[in-house]
Amino acid sequence: MKVIRITGITVGIIVGLLVVIYFAATGPVVNTPFYESEYFKKSLHEIDSLKSSNFPVKGALQAGFSKVSITPALGVSVDNFEKGEFVQLPLAGFGARKGAPATGIHDSVFVKAAALKVENKLIIVVGADLLIIPPNITDSVMTVLNKNGISRDQVFFSATHTHSGVGAWGPGFTGKEFAGPENKNVQKWLVQQISKAVLLATADLKTASVATGDFNAARFTRNRLINELGTKNDDFSTIFIQQNEGKKAVIGSFSAHSTCMGSKNFEISGDYPGYWQRKMENTGMDYAIFMAGAMGSQTHSGEGEGFERPRFIGEALADSTIKYFENIAFKDSVLLASATIKLNLPEYHFRILTTRNLSSGLTKKLMPMPENAVIQGLRIGNMVWISTPADFSGEFALQLKNTLAAKGFDANVTGFNGSYVGYIIPGRYFYLDEYEPKTMGFFGPTMGDYTFDLINRMTDILVN
Repeated sequence: MKVIRITGITVGIIVGLLVVIYFAATGPVVNTPFYESEYFKKSLHEIDSLKSSNFPVKGALQAGFSKVSITPALGVSVDNFEKGEFVQLPLAGFGARKGAPATGIHDSVFVKAAALKVENKLIIVVGADLLIIPPNITDSVMTVLNKNGISRDQVFFSATHTHSGVGAWGPGFTGKEFAGPENKNVQKWLVQQISKAVLLATADLKTASVATGDFNAARFTRNRLINELGTKNDDFSTIFIQQNEGKKAVIGSFSAHSTCMGSKNFEISGDYPGYWQRKMENTGMDYAIFMAGAMGSQTHSGEGEGFERPRFIGEALADSTIKYFENIAFKDSVLLASATIKLNLPEYHFRILTTRNLSSGLTKKLMPMPENAVIQGLRIGNMVWISTPADFSGEFALQLKNTLAAKGFDANVTGFNGSYVGYIIPGRYFYLDEYEPKTMGFFGPTMGDYTFDLINRMTDILVN
């Protein structure tokens, strides 16, 4: 056997090569102010185009609703996506599960939609009991909807962000880490069910009335990033809609992470938003749609072990929603406005050290660059909802709410609107050695301030 002798010179060469590879594969975190960037200038141009094209309408409201199951049947011998039957299926939400298959169904999960129409303006709000609305699913759904005359700027997607929902929808290394091994049949099934929900809601349009508002639910959320030093986004936002001769629906949104059931749970569940939806639908509402609020840095706070915790939080929030509904005033004529812009993005990186990124090229190999990311705004009367493709900062959302409250408007920010760009949080937290800014801060230290600037500009258009 030939003996390889390692000399000091050889070690030096190896170390030198490793240093070269390290610097070739990584780069320093870039701190260029966003307002000097080309992506910001491009976004400003798109904001300017909204000013000349955004025309609110006011008049009689029509509304339609739908509810479609995304509860899989497990344990069959062969996948059948048309029937939602699968040999096995992983949950999405925690990398610690390592893609292991679900052991059963704890509670049923759904995709639901509410269509709103005033004059010739049609908006469809979609909420699904999923971790996110994955970009690949969004693109395929829109292919179906485009053929039916529905464009992307008409659809406001969101997920409940349950960490116990259906997985297998994500391509690439990171998709596998968070949602388990990719399954094309699951993707086809989700596209089929989400498209069906949208089309059923638009086919159900009838004259209706609407009421909006929010109530304080501080008991059920906390700031998980810096704890008591941080602020909480603790309003539960609502949109109540009732057909004049038909069904009632409520859309609810809250900014507490749906992680009551941790990584040791392997049963499919809607977590606390599922409990909220079921109780609302069992106490007077035909449809209850939950849309994740600005959950960045915000998590749940409640009592109980196992499934008792999400039940406690979800049903307590439902009790408060029911009480709030008793005194709310409905209007059958409403101002409806909306806006959508593409979110032009900075360079894309995984961060491997506090001040050093993996190269953009290698990052894209690990996880595809988010495409078709948008920010959307919806105004219904004096309620403004902003829709984002992210875990959006609850602290930013609170600032927006306070600004609009001074102008006489209620406000809310939702996440997971059909693409995913990670966590969008204030730049002052970027260099913390924490999961949100370090692992999930894909677009650098100015991403939060940049996005919040765009949201404020969009909001000004909607309310003026």
